[in-house]
Amino acid sequence: MAKKRPQTKAKQPQLKDGEIPVVGAREPCPCGSGRRYKACHGRAAAHAVTELVQRPFEGLPSEGDWVALRELVPAATVELKLKEGLPEGVPSVTLATVLPMAWPALRRDDGSVLIGLQNDTASGDISRDLADTLQRALTARPGTPIQGRRAPADGPRLQELLDPEGTFEPVVHSGFEFWVPDAEHSTPEVTASLERANAAAIPTVKLSGVDAAYWCETPDKNHLRWVMPYPEEQLLDALARLHAAGRSNLGEGTRLVGSFRAHGLTVPVWDLPTGVTADDVEKPAAEFAERLATALASDAPLTVDERRARGGLTNRQVTLS
Repeated sequence: MAKKRPQTKAKQPQLKDGEIPVVGAREPCPCGSGRRYKACHGRAAAHAVTELVQRPFEGLPSEGDWVALRELVPAATVELKLKEGLPEGVPSVTLATVLPMAWPALRRDDGSVLIGLQNDTASGDISRDLADTLQRALTARPGTPIQGRRAPADGPRLQELLDPEGTFEPVVHSGFEFWVPDAEHSTPEVTASLERANAAAIPTVKLSGVDAAYWCETPDKNHLRWVMPYPEEQLLDALARLHAAGRSNLGEGTRLVGSFRAHGLTVPVWDLPTGVTADDVEKPAAEFAERLATALASDAPLTVDERRARGGLTNRQVTLS
């Protein structure tokens, strides 16, 4: 009996990683490995989309203000400058903390673009998701809201689209009237959304003397929340040195109570008496910045009291993102 000749499969061309197209998860991987896409190059593609970027705004002008507007400030806008300039028919691009109906973006009737910063994002990289939203808004039909989606893993990030030399100067608003340039002709849905947003907005003021520090007013007490760009461990050591020495406050009746951790940066928080306004805290904040710079420069081991102070600050740290 004749032996059967073994069948051989034709070799598929081996593609480079950058050339491999996206296919269905259960389909054979186009690279020719013989495995399903989800168990081969699809695994890396999925990981690239879901991997959390710890500091999504790193490299952008005023990283601390990006973090503050994403997590802490209710109503603010910033004019954005694009690296390649504004496309024809787009008079301006404005970043906003929140947009009506929680839209990710809006192309207004006049062609201008609004981008919402505080929306949920589908991937682990906020910068890539916002860049994808921005690109779609720039080419959308005027008068069209932009819906959310998961950005392509190989899509650009904000750092690639925005002018690295452009200024980032937030304008903090008392409410969300910037949503509707013509309130009399807005839809009932937008009007209702505006009323709800205004009712929930906490009065907030950006300090002018130091970077990325925001005063806010609540019914029981006021607060200062200050996004700082220093490495977390170094900053906590410096704050502990000042706290142990009784030099971490911002004046009589104020107290450093802990910190937030948000998008790779640390945000110390002070409680302020109800009567302390943003203007009142400008000078104390500038003086604290000088004390902090000295403490940051020290590399001496922490004393027992300073280690105790650091432990207290660490225990009162809350992660926002």
